[in-house]
Amino acid sequence: MTEDRKHHKVVIIGSGPAGYTAALYASRANLSPLLYEGFFSGPAGGQLMTTTDVENYPGFPNGITGPDMMDAFRKQCERFGTILLREDVESVDLSSHPFKIVGKKNVVTCDALIIATGATAKKLDIEGAGEDGFWQKGVTACAICDGAMPIFRDKELYVIGGGDSAVEEATFLTKYGSKVYLAHRRDELRASKIMAKRAINHPKIEVLWNSVITKIEGDKVVRSVTVQNVKTKEEKKREAAGVFFAIGHKPNTNFLNGQLDMDEQGYLIVKGDTSYTNKEGVFAAGDVHDAVYKQAVTAAGSGCKAAIDAERWLSEKGLGD
Repeated sequence: MTEDRKHHKVVIIGSGPAGYTAALYASRANLSPLLYEGFFSGPAGGQLMTTTDVENYPGFPNGITGPDMMDAFRKQCERFGTILLREDVESVDLSSHPFKIVGKKNVVTCDALIIATGATAKKLDIEGAGEDGFWQKGVTACAICDGAMPIFRDKELYVIGGGDSAVEEATFLTKYGSKVYLAHRRDELRASKIMAKRAINHPKIEVLWNSVITKIEGDKVVRSVTVQNVKTKEEKKREAAGVFFAIGHKPNTNFLNGQLDMDEQGYLIVKGDTSYTNKEGVFAAGDVHDAVYKQAVTAAGSGCKAAIDAERWLSEKGLGD
């Protein structure tokens, strides 16, 4: 923190496109927001810090790396007066106003709170899939984000999962891969009937029933997977250029201790087409409330909305000056 202030008009929890954009708009509204970037919970900048090439964000015709993009976001909001704090938030107290934010080292209060802590893609503990293996080198958790990358084009690809999102990702990948295998550990998809039928009947999708991937191998990128039949225990090594986890996301909301309304998956619920949560003065931005799109550009847009909503709310309450 660049200055010793215990109270702030606006506090933003979470970095990434949503948090940094909210900070940019709040800063330009002369609200001098404090932004908790996180530390042990993950790198400042969110999930894009583990992404290589970002090719679907407008304004970058030649693409940009995730870390470079987040560094630019960070510098821009800092330029306009955002106070950046490399610290994790352990808890918040929303029972009274102003709200109390308890960080690892600092405790502050605020009039308006923007939560932009994102959601973490669920992964499986597969040999070769981790950070020390082929994560972001052919292993990913977002087909829409990464599927068009050259390393996947006209290659055999594998999607892990059996729900609607897995079928959607597999279908999306058929635009690029030569063949898409949907590895599902059961003998029936969890997806809705219409989605399951779509996958089973698609000429470029093959469902591997009762199957799990036990190992991912390659050189600089993924080259093969080992698939095991869970009933017979038979294993087979198969050519592969990509493995896509499609088993859902977990919103990063544990620190809230149930103080805000969430859906059954843990995503924050907002009111209509706004960023307002059920608690007056608390706003949500980005993947922490978006279970559908989960894109950098939509997260940035919702960060903008949250800052504008917070500014207007503060003005209405006479707290904006």
